[in-house]
Amino acid sequence: MHELLKLDATEVARRVKAGDVTAVAVTRAVLDHARATEGRVGAYLHVNEHALEHAAAIDKGDKSGALAGVPVAIKDNIHVAGQQTSCASRILESFVAPQDATVTARLRAAGAVFVGKTNLDEFAMGSSCENSALKQTRNPFNLAHVPGGSSGGSAACVAARSAYLSLGSDTGGSIRLPASFCGVVGLKPSYGRVSRYGLVAFASSLDQVGPFSRSVRDAALCMNVLSGHDDHDGTSARRPVPDYTAALRSDLKGVKVGVVPGYIEQLPNREVADACTRAIEAMRALGAQVVEVKLPNADHGIAVYYVVASAEASSNLARFDGVRYGLREPAASGIEQYFRTRGAGFGPEVKRRIMLGTYALSAGHWEEFYGRAARVRTLILRDFDRAFEGCDVIVGPCAPFPAFKAGEISDPLSMYLCDVFTIPASLAGLCALSLPIGFDASGLPIGLHVQAPAFAEDSLLSISHALEGALKQQVDRMPKIA
Repeated sequence: MHELLKLDATEVARRVKAGDVTAVAVTRAVLDHARATEGRVGAYLHVNEHALEHAAAIDKGDKSGALAGVPVAIKDNIHVAGQQTSCASRILESFVAPQDATVTARLRAAGAVFVGKTNLDEFAMGSSCENSALKQTRNPFNLAHVPGGSSGGSAACVAARSAYLSLGSDTGGSIRLPASFCGVVGLKPSYGRVSRYGLVAFASSLDQVGPFSRSVRDAALCMNVLSGHDDHDGTSARRPVPDYTAALRSDLKGVKVGVVPGYIEQLPNREVADACTRAIEAMRALGAQVVEVKLPNADHGIAVYYVVASAEASSNLARFDGVRYGLREPAASGIEQYFRTRGAGFGPEVKRRIMLGTYALSAGHWEEFYGRAARVRTLILRDFDRAFEGCDVIVGPCAPFPAFKAGEISDPLSMYLCDVFTIPASLAGLCALSLPIGFDASGLPIGLHVQAPAFAEDSLLSISHALEGALKQQVDRMPKIA
């Protein structure tokens, strides 16, 4: 493997700015490596044929951007002008984005080089990346296992060293779960911290765009670029953005770390439980005080999420009707065209969630399902508010187990339970990340879920960075595919 691929994004940007390496050289190394590994990993749906041209333009022009010359991959439900946005669905397979999303425009302005669009569960609905209608993505640490979902391609390409950074979207765990499965850092920002303009909507009150990276400092660097108010997004927060890289620290003196009793002890996988326990002890050794916190309503998170998210998906996906863009099946009448297009264009999981959401919003059932779910969601938020009165972060397992084998989980309910630990933070609009903390006996990665109050990304990143430094020897391992 090329020596450049062993660096993180922060170091690549520094070397490009200093003139020690060119953006073209870095981009060529990434593209060559992607060509060598993609036949086995399958992280990308499309590779940007103009990436080297863009890198050459950076070398000839302004290299002052925070991500100058850094190759970045984009989940294929986020618009990049002139490139396809398929959402890994037949219904949008030929759709070309007319303009950048706000996040991709900010990356472009920072000098990032877009190397391609990554695979996902169709319309970001899934926990394994097996619901893609277009291809299968595999876990770089073991090709027989899934990369997690829905942002499986974005996690896999960073783990496989075919990108330095990537963007994913997280609705109930779609950044954090694949980050845990693929041994990379994955951050879900607070709701409203990063613009959703140009992200194809799944569940509008939950969706957030965030980064995958090889290190916490890379995530902080990327968040400096992505964060901030956007007039195009009515849910974008008007709050100042701190310098996340400047906030990074090496110790945890004075930090209070919250742990929910029973979360680790009751895990079905002892290797995940042991890794989490060791990580908490490492935080204690860095000076943190570990305290118990209660989240009594978090157990209802799965039920609440699959009502709220499915209801919002039913509304959002109504726009894919075969009339304005995307797939259009010929038919004798408009209503027949509508049925035939959606029948042919949507996969089984998307149809399942549309039907669940339509039922939950239907006359006579709205209050029974959606109204009740909205009230319990408020209770979950209040639980977190009370818990954070006594701690700075709450930590625990990111997933109940390491990555499972492709095809191993076929029951939808069992698949939904993969997100049992990540969903509550999404419902509450918190910021949270998955931090690599070790491996199981077979070499599959394990992630720690670190959660912080809304708009406390600086604290979240700082605390995670300190723990990352303490665990570096335990997690600094490249996948076999790299």
